This record gives sequence, structure tokens and C-alpha cells, in this order.
Amino acid sequence: MVKFLINRPIAVFLSFIGILFFSVLAIRQLPVSLLPNIEVPSVVIKADYPNTPSRIIENSVLRPIRSELNSLNNLKSIESTAGSETGLIRLEFNYGTRMDLAYIEINEKIDRLQETLPRGMDRPRIIRINTSDIPIIRLQLIPKSPSDFIEVSKLAERVLKKRIEQLSGVSIVDINGFRDEFIAIMPDRAKLQALTIPEEQIGQVLQSANQELGQLSIKDGQYRYFVRMANRLGNLEEIKNLPLINSKGDIVPLHRVATVAYQPEKVLGYHLFGKEEGLVITIHKQNSAKMTELVPLVYEAVEQFKKDYPKVSFHMTQDQSNLLNAGINNLKTSLVYGGIFAFAVLFLFMGNVRMPIIMGITLPVSLVISFLLFRAAGLSINIISLSGLALGLGMLIDNAIIVIDNITRKRKEGHSLIDACITGVNEVMAPLISSVLTTLAVFIPLVFLNGLSGALFYDQAVSVAIILGTSLMVAFVLLPLLYRMFFQHHKGTIKEDSFIFRGILKVYKLIYRALWRFRIVSFLLLLLLIPGCYWMVNFIDKKGLPEIEKTETLLQLSWNEPIDAATSMQRIKALLEEMNIEAITESDIGLKQFILSVDEGSIEQADIYFNFPSAEEKRQGELWLLNYLQTRHPQASITIQDAPNAFDQIFNKEGFYFTAKWKTLQNDELLDHSAYTELENEVNKLVETAPLQGKGFIYEDALEATINSQKLSAYGISENEVKNVLSKALDGYLVTEIRRFGEVIPVRVQRPKADLRSQLSQATVRGKMNQEYPLSEFVQLSFTSTEKNITADRTGVYQSMEWEELSEQDIQKLMNQLPEKAAESGLMLDFDGTYFEDLENLRQLVFVLLISVALLYFILAAQFESLVQPMIVIFTLPLGILGALLILQFSGGSLNVMSAIGIIVMLGIMVNDAILKIDTINRLVRQIDKTHRSAYKEQLAMAIAKTGEIRLKPILMTSITTILALLPVVFSSGIGADLQRPLVFAVIGGLTIGTFTALFFVPLAYWFISKKKA
Repeated sequence: MVKFLINRPIAVFLSFIGILFFSVLAIRQLPVSLLPNIEVPSVVIKADYPNTPSRIIENSVLRPIRSELNSLNNLKSIESTAGSETGLIRLEFNYGTRMDLAYIEINEKIDRLQETLPRGMDRPRIIRINTSDIPIIRLQLIPKSPSDFIEVSKLAERVLKKRIEQLSGVSIVDINGFRDEFIAIMPDRAKLQALTIPEEQIGQVLQSANQELGQLSIKDGQYRYFVRMANRLGNLEEIKNLPLINSKGDIVPLHRVATVAYQPEKVLGYHLFGKEEGLVITIHKQNSAKMTELVPLVYEAVEQFKKDYPKVSFHMTQDQSNLLNAGINNLKTSLVYGGIFAFAVLFLFMGNVRMPIIMGITLPVSLVISFLLFRAAGLSINIISLSGLALGLGMLIDNAIIVIDNITRKRKEGHSLIDACITGVNEVMAPLISSVLTTLAVFIPLVFLNGLSGALFYDQAVSVAIILGTSLMVAFVLLPLLYRMFFQHHKGTIKEDSFIFRGILKVYKLIYRALWRFRIVSFLLLLLLIPGCYWMVNFIDKKGLPEIEKTETLLQLSWNEPIDAATSMQRIKALLEEMNIEAITESDIGLKQFILSVDEGSIEQADIYFNFPSAEEKRQGELWLLNYLQTRHPQASITIQDAPNAFDQIFNKEGFYFTAKWKTLQNDELLDHSAYTELENEVNKLVETAPLQGKGFIYEDALEATINSQKLSAYGISENEVKNVLSKALDGYLVTEIRRFGEVIPVRVQRPKADLRSQLSQATVRGKMNQEYPLSEFVQLSFTSTEKNITADRTGVYQSMEWEELSEQDIQKLMNQLPEKAAESGLMLDFDGTYFEDLENLRQLVFVLLISVALLYFILAAQFESLVQPMIVIFTLPLGILGALLILQFSGGSLNVMSAIGIIVMLGIMVNDAILKIDTINRLVRQIDKTHRSAYKEQLAMAIAKTGEIRLKPILMTSITTILALLPVVFSSGIGADLQRPLVFAVIGGLTIGTFTALFFVPLAYWFISKKKA
């Protein structure tokens, strides 16, 4: 095939030009996003039921929904949390479930349940979790005058939201912190009593005046006309002039007995930017949109907003495109430095300027063609696919170096230019294809990991496969053609190796002879290093993600006091006032208004985001915050953590490491605090780490109203009437709504602000003699303790103890002994947590790696036509892993997702070197006369030594270019560099040992395996 193509250079060049043209078109159409569009198998159902305690939300809302949804197909788990005013259900499905169908099925079941749910509650919201739900940027709106807050809210909801939604690539625009207003009617009790007008008449008149009667038809001769009864209530003046009638029949306008005015709605949540109250708009992108194009459009729109609306201050925060730009910049850095170092190494080793130029052409051509295959495979440009592409770049350089070196060697042996190109490519074609297949054998099985990990590895594995396949095509087809074109007019002998390489070759021969002289001892010493890999794997720290030098902190607060949102906001402002460390802050206080919000939501909760100038100030700020809150608000629950970016939100797991779920035999019973203390004491006897108190064990103070039924009977008052008056006595009640041009304005009867007992005294009920009595005579109020949250799963209500960290030994103790304690106490016990998920993932990973090694073995056995020689390659892998882990340990790193990817890449390069070396030895060994044993051994040793000299240059060049291309990341800063640094250390450490292994371990192992054949 190579011979056929190399004799048709014009056709091949034109074909590549055509492919490059379509590749450029594909690049323009490829979506650019932060993360791949992964269908997360999770759905959240959120039920808002204002002014309702957790017990009623659990019994009336969440329990029926859980019972109905338990029959869903592929449902993995169901967890619910009932709080005051809000209930949340999280559904987790088995990975691979069609979430569009599951979403439809959930909606159908909720629709069927709608009749059984409380009538005053809105339909529960069903929210699908998706990676594209993460906002790409947040826009802060701060009114320059507090009096303009409602106007700015209307501006954000009716104008800015629509203008942003019109930007190409925007999917959802979400708002938090906006305020609305309503028409408040505040009756004057004294005037109503003086004019003998019952308060109930106000509500009746409003509802009657605002009633929609539909359409009437009137026939007039041959014609029929439709008459619509118009709504009489259109503005505030019409409401003020509504007629009331007293007992004497006199008409009194409403404004004479009540104050009618607009008032702001009751605020259940606030948003602060710094210390100023404002609104925040979060912007989400479409799956197919390019983030790099969308974000500049948003900035451009905001600049226009600043000109159009001078009464509002606009600020952009938490721009997630910075992370993507860091990934793209890393790729650019790898390309630039990879090309420079490849050029320098080729020049230093070969002393020929034409070869680096050939490399400079083939490298970008391979990369551009890869994007065409990205388009065909349906991939987007994101951090995961870019990392796969960057990983493949090192191997792309390797293939080009090996082919160029082999063609040059053939020319030195006296072949003609065309024969050198053909023979040089054909000779390394099989081992290079085999090396690519072995690399893919390591990568591709990772796709079959369950859950999100497998989905993320899919993009990476496919991108690596694409870049490797493209590099082979370019190396086998374009590179020899370029070599022919650049060297066709070159006359004379090929320039010898540079003096630098000749010096390296001399050093190599000295080391090789020394090791070969004591080959048994050398081989045993190298074999003894293999168990060190197992020891290092157990010794090194293990983490999910690398430590990233962040400057952002998220403070999550729950005051554990029945305070309103305004009080919570005042406490946050006081904290920010006293804080003497400069930081950009955002605060979401109380209930969030985001449509896509999936947190449980509570008025007494607050999330505060801090962006500090430096990591050191971040550490100081976190210590100050913790000390301040523990001193001023010791009862508050405090969580201080790194502010999650989009990358963390995907990889970080929800929930605690280990959880013990306690359940009573009666599903609706809960353990009290004394029972929890007793259980905690029992647990503390087993393990030293004290458990955290789960949500179900947290209690709060509440008011309990008791109605005196005997008094009611004596006065002839029904209990329903008392409950009706009580429900309207405190905050007032909704009477009707004015609808105009899509706008809905509530009309409420509002009570004057007063303490609770005064409000109960002012409210009255009518007895059997039509006399009015104060409501306080029949209702007694007392403080009680009640559960703040009620947690439940598919088997019913539970209360949990939780651990963030726990040793394997302690976990086994708890799992063995706690069930006996539960049985003695008449309780049921279940265990849960990310520990079990990690355990399952580890088992799957071990199984997948065993499959990878088996695939690697079978591919090599087919390549070498031997069942023994593949073991040489497999035994080199632990040595490379040992080198990677040692460098990670010395650099203060850990074994995490990124360093594991680096180890996989390093193993791919190591395998390539070992395969090429064994393949060359095999080719030389076939020429040996095997009839005489002593002569065979001598010739075998010479073949092994000659192979070392032949393959020294490509092995060193591939390793050195890869290491030097990655070195700039070590000295870079920023989140992109922090993510890539463990990967770089793993590759550098592995290749340092791996190069030594390929040069010395492989020939020694080959000798001890092959010398027995003679």
C-alpha cells in the first residue's frame, strides 16, 4: 500500500488538502463546552408548601409520591427530606437508563397523584440533572437606589431575561433575589365596627367585582354577537371605590374603612453582592453551543445594559469559561512546546534541519484531521476530550519520530530514496499498529466502568483513539511523501548522527556492558523492584481530584433558629462588615428562587461565596470565619469548603462516606434526642471518630396552638370557624388576583404588624348570639420542640449518623456490632454512603484492568507469535508505575483521577518502546543460525546489543520530547495547570524509569527467555 501511494504523490497531496478543507469546516461547527453532555441518571422533585411543618409535608406530600415512584423502572435509590415549607425527593437511576422516558413516566405519576396532594400546594417541580445545567456565568444586578428594587426586579424578569435568552446559544436564564408587589387592603376595625360592616364583606365584594363570567351570546335579527363580561378591577382606584353596604343600607366606599396600597411581597430569600442587596441572573448554555463564542456575547450584552439602564450596577462573576480556556491554553502550550522541543531534539540528535520541518507539517495536519473525526463521532470540544487530545499528542510525535528514524536508517544502509521510504514504513508498520492497539487496550475498557466515570472516560478514550489513528495514517502516508519531497534533490551520503548523540551512545554502551557482564544480578535487582510498585500503591495518598490551589470558598450556614430571612441577612451583613480580609462575596440567603435549584431550601439557611485575592488570604479568611461564627452563633451548623466549579460538581460525590440509618418498627415514629445520645454513646465505644448528627436528629423550637373545645361548645362556636379565623388572623389572606397582559397582581387583606398575642386578641369569632369574642380566649399557645427535617428512603423514615472519614477497620466494627445493638433497642439498621460505591467502583476497576492486561497480552502474542515474549512487556508495566508513584510522592502529590490518566498514558509510551525493541530483536534473531548452541547464544547477544543501538535514538527522542513538552506545565500556575500537574509528574516519573526499563530490562528479559530455545 505504501508503495502504491508513494508513487502517486499528487493524488495523495490533493486528497489531504481536501480532508483538511473539510476538517476546518468541522472545527467551525464543533460545539465547545466545559464538560461533555452526559445524561446524569438523576431526577429531583421539589415540592413547595408554604407555612407547613416538616411532619405534614412528609405525611401528606412526600410519602404518597415515594410510594407511587417506587415502581419506576431501573430505579436505584430514592431519598427524601421534608423541611419546613419545602420537600425534596432525589431519584437515582441505574446508569444507562433513558432519562427522557423516565422523566415522562415521573410526570405521569405526579399527574395521577395531583388529586390526592393538598389543594393549596403548587404542583411539585420535576428537575432533570444534567451537566449542561451548570451556569456558565452569573450576572449581578445592584439597584443604585433601594427604592428602585421592585422596578429593577421587573426589569430583570421582563426585559433583561428576554434579551439574554435571545443570544445565540443560551438555553435557560434563571433569577434569584427578585421581589414582587401586591395590593394590600388593611381594614380599620374601629371604623368597620362603627359603621356595622363585617370584615367578611370586603372579601366578598372583591371576589364578586373581579369575577370572570366567560362569554355571552346575543341574537339580534339574523346576527349573533358574542359579549365578553370585562373584568371591573383594573387598577388601584377601582379597588378603593368598591362599594360596601352597612346594616342600614348605606353605601360606603372601601377606602373609607380600609387603607388600600401597593406593598412588597413577603421576602423569603435575599441575594447579596458584597454587602449590597441585589439580584443575580445565572446563564446556561445549549448543549450544541460554543462556550468560547457565547461568553463574549454575554459580556457584550452586559456592556449595552450598562448604557441602557444607568440606575443599575452590573457585575459578572464566576465565569466558568476560564476553566475551559485553561484547558485550551494547555493544549496550545503542549502543541507549541511539543513542536519546539521535537525540533530541537531531532536537530540535536540528527543534525538535519529538514526532518524537524517535516515534523512541523505532520503534527498540525494530524491534529486538524482529528477534529473531522470528532465531528463524525459526535464529540464536543471540552475539558475531557481536550485532555485526551493532549495525551495523544505525545504519542503522535512518537510515531513520526520512529518512522523518520527508520527511513533515515534505511538510507544509511544504502537503499534508494523511494525504497527507503517504502521499506522504512513497512518495517515499523506492524509494531506501530500493535503499539496503538495495546494503548487502546488500556484505555477503551475504562469506558465500561459503571456510572459517570465510564461516561467521562468515553470522551477521553474516543479522542485518544482518534488522535492515534490519525497519527498512524499521517505517519504511514503523508510523512514518507514529505520525506521524499524534501530529500529528492539531496545528493551524497546522509549526514551522520550529531556529536551529542554519539556521546550519548558511548555512555549507553558503557552502562549496557556493565549490566550485561553481571546480567543475572542486574536482572534480579530489576525484578525485585516490581513488588515496590504494590507497596507504593498502598503507601501513597489517594484522592478523587488533585489538590487545586483555589482562592474561592463556599460557606454554608444553618442558624438552627426559627429566624426569618431578613434577620439572617442582617447577620450576614454584620459578618461581612467585621471581616477585615478583602474578598469578592456573593450570598444567597433563605429560599432560592432559581427554577433549577435542587437544594432542600430553608429560610434559616445561607450560602456565602468568597473569592479571595490569594490562597494564603483564603486560608486566613476561613479561619476567621470559623472563629467568628463559633463565637457569635455557637448553635449554627457551619460548613466551609472550596467553592465548587463545574469540574468539581461533576466529579464530587454527594453524601457522606459512611452512614448508619436507624429506623423504628413503626414507620412514622422518630427517635428523640435522648435516644440519639444513648445510641451515640454506644457507637463511640466502638470507634474513636464521633459520628455527625444526621438531619433527622435535628430539632427546632415551634409554637403549638391548642383549641379549647369545651369553651367553644359553651359559646356555640364551631371549631372550623376558629381554625378559619386563626389562619387569617396572623399574616392576612389572599382574596383575589388581578390579571392583565400576562401580569398577575395578588390582592390580600393584610394585618397591621403586631406581636402574636396582640394579633390573637384583635381577631374575633362570633358566638351563637352573634356576639364577637377575642380569639385569644379559645386558643392557647405554647413552645414545643419538633423535628426540623424528616429523612426517608424507599423503605420509610430514618434517622442517620454520618461520618466524613472512617478507617476500613472501624467500618467493619460498625457493620458487625451495630446490628446487634439495633436489635436490642427494637430498631432496624441500614448502612449507606459513598464507601460502598467506592468499593464497587474499585472492584470494577480491578476487573477492567485485568481485562486490559488480557487484551494487551493477546495483542502482543499475535504480534510476536509467542506466548512468552508478551510477558516481558507486561512485567515492564509495574516498573513504570513505580517510577510514576515515586515522583508523585516526592512532589507531594497523590494518586488521583488526573495522575491515574498520566500513568495510563505513560504505560502506552512504555509499551510502544518495548514492542519496537522486541520486534527488532525478533527480526535480527530470525537471521541467526540456530544449529549450534554456543554460536546461537553469541549471535543472540550480538542481536540484542545491536537492537539496543538501533532503537536507542527513537526511544530517547520519544521520551525526551514527551517529557520536555510537558515540563512547562510544572512551572505554570492557575487551575488548568493544577489539574494537569499530577498527570505531568506521573508521565515524567514513569518515562524516566520506563526509558531505563526499555533500554536495559527488556534485553535482559529477552536473553533469559530466549537462550533456552537453542
